[in-house]
Amino acid sequence: MSFEITYSAQRTISAEQFRELLVASTLGERRPVNEPERLGAMLKHASLLITAWDGDTLVGVSRCLCDFAFANYCSDLAVRESHQKLGIGRELLRLSLEAGGCKLILLSAPKAVTYYPHIGLTQHPSAWTLDPGGLR
Repeated sequence: MSFEITYSAQRTISAEQFRELLVASTLGERRPVNEPERLGAMLKHASLLITAWDGDTLVGVSRCLCDFAFANYCSDLAVRESHQKLGIGRELLRLSLEAGGCKLILLSAPKAVTYYPHIGLTQHPSAWTLDPGGLR
């Protein structure tokens, strides 16, 4: 099977396209895929969105919150399972790093923990999360 992958930092996607990709990548297990308004807000407020396409099919996305000076937080890196192991995730991160112009930071989904060191990311020894209403 041959894939012709193209990448774009200008192409917008709909909440439904995003949802379908999240489900097809298994990241949907950890995202609000049944809340279209929330998915739409996630896309609207991203400061950097890099997409990967196989023809007209969305096969990957890197969705980042970036200040373009110090920190570029990649909050979603998703590649359709049918297109994994082709270097798409690596290229999405490379393009996100280049477009952001600063340090790239991400938290790994449990299924992807072994992927990131394989492509050159360094594990940080401490990361913290706080859910709404969780501050004491």
